Amino acid sequence: MKKVILLAMLVFMVAGFAACGSNQERIYVFNWGFFSDPEALRLFQEEYGIEIRYVNFDSNESMYAQFVDGGGVFDVIVPSEYMIERLITEERIRQLDWSLIPNREHIADRFWGHAHDPNNLYSVPYIWGTFGIVYNVNKIAELGIDEVYSWGILFDERLRDQIYLYFSSRCTMGMALQYLGYSLNSTNVNEINRARDLLIEHSDLVRAFVTDQVITNMIGENAIVATAYNGCARWILDSNPNHNFVNPIEGMQMFLNSMVIPTTAQNPEGAHKFINFMARPDIALMNALYVQYSTTNYTALYMLPDEWRNCPIYWPSDEVLFGRGETLRCIGDFRDVLETAWSQVLVAGN
Repeated sequence: MKKVILLAMLVFMVAGFAACGSNQERIYVFNWGFFSDPEALRLFQEEYGIEIRYVNFDSNESMYAQFVDGGGVFDVIVPSEYMIERLITEERIRQLDWSLIPNREHIADRFWGHAHDPNNLYSVPYIWGTFGIVYNVNKIAELGIDEVYSWGILFDERLRDQIYLYFSSRCTMGMALQYLGYSLNSTNVNEINRARDLLIEHSDLVRAFVTDQVITNMIGENAIVATAYNGCARWILDSNPNHNFVNPIEGMQMFLNSMVIPTTAQNPEGAHKFINFMARPDIALMNALYVQYSTTNYTALYMLPDEWRNCPIYWPSDEVLFGRGETLRCIGDFRDVLETAWSQVLVAGN
């Protein structure tokens, strides 16, 4: 619960920086909720004399809406791979000056050269993880369910009104697609419609669609099962160990969030300083310990406690990652088809 309280304090703490020097240089950072240790942000301001205005988002889609449609001006944003691919295509982020980011050498090789940025021009890998199922072990057993290993648990009638699904079209539609044996990145209308119909058919099992709220709700045992990212699951298990997390047998989303600089950035020099600072091993270690998601920083990884590196939730085996994992890709104009199907799911769930 301590970490949940810190989550609530993050925006307050960083906002407080504004009062300490309104005339000094500043940067605007747009990141996922609780994805930076407040102490690391304080240290950046102390070392560089640059004030941070820190704003949270809870999904790539809400980030895009505020950044693009809402006219938000940011110096650093931290999207996932498929959204970075879209932003590159739309020429909304700039190529990085690598001479200003020497700490890139600490990022593990496995996180460079991915399909969203194959030539490593635009993004610095920051946090990675998987999307799976977190569940209450005792309550699952009380229902006579011996083991949770499949997305199929989300369609079990014994769990009526006891399931939280993630409020994201790509995550939840992707989960249904994988359960049906399709790709997360399907652009087949029939496959999308089958995934939509599956979710609609079982909409009465869903208590709510949530994002970061899954943490407090599962800690409070307000439901039995939820779809969640592995970092959120670690927060839940940290406060309520009566839970477990699995990467489903049918496959799971493997995500990579990276730091990029928008073309509209007002302080690109400060943005480069911030990115380089966040890639520094001691700072990457602080952030890894705080956010509980897997770090891309190879040097920081080996500074973590052994129990972290050996934890299958924090660091899944290569067999799981490469045997089941799939990353989201930008699906271009087909996203309109997906979003229409997703809207129909949400209507059915209300």
